[in-house]
Amino acid sequence: MAKYNITVNGKKHKVEADPDTPLLWVLRDNLGLYGTKYGCGIGECGTCTIHYNGNAMRSCSMTVADVGESAITTIEGLSTDASHPLQQAWREHDVPQCGYCQAGQIMSAAALLANTPNPDDEEIDAAMYSNICRCGTYNYIKAAIKTAAGKM
Repeated sequence: MAKYNITVNGKKHKVEADPDTPLLWVLRDNLGLYGTKYGCGIGECGTCTIHYNGNAMRSCSMTVADVGESAITTIEGLSTDASHPLQQAWREHDVPQCGYCQAGQIMSAAALLANTPNPDDEEIDAAMYSNICRCGTYNYIKAAIKTAAGKM
């Protein structure tokens, strides 16, 4: 076990974990941040997406040792009261069906809008293509991203 100082959602945390522990499990098991979900465990589905220095990354594929001094943001850090324009647009468009993938979808969309404030369909498709929604709400997701872009 090693000790790490990591910054998550703007707060510094001291955690103890094996160096090869996926960041996903540190977030969930050590810090109690359950919004980031486990999906595939190999970085393919996007369910565990977080922001790593502002970039969308898969937390199941990076270890706690990889984090270093970088800033991590989870769905809980996007807003404390679900007032982020993406979260509002998600509700407005009734995006979630089962809801399991939605935190990862929103985190990928937030990274997109931070870099491309008014994305077109191709830019949305490119940014979101690797986030899998088993319920198939892709058209609703795209509509919600466009709505949120207009409010940001």
